[in-house]
Amino acid sequence: MSGTVPDTPFLEPSFDFLVATLRMQAEMHLGMMPMPGEEKPQPANLPVARHFIDVLAMLGEKTKGNLTVSESRMLENSVTELRFRFVMAGEKAGGSAESAAEPR
Repeated sequence: MSGTVPDTPFLEPSFDFLVATLRMQAEMHLGMMPMPGEEKPQPANLPVARHFIDVLAMLGEKTKGNLTVSESRMLENSVTELRFRFVMAGEKAGGSAESAAEPR
């Protein structure tokens, strides 16, 4: 394949890596961190942020009883913190949690 970088190191696939990746996507769309290749965070995109928060919450429901204590805590803490940040971003954007389509 042209355009690919040979010998690119990849992190070991793990549940923690999956949660961290989804969390990072939510944080970028909440305006908490810049998108790759950009210097400043973009304004919050609440519908997209909500999607990633909902994906994490669904992952928690589907894996309930199958995670280590550490994995469960990481996932639960991520969802809780992101929901809080979502409400804060909605208020900052000039709306309320209801008008920002609060995540489920």
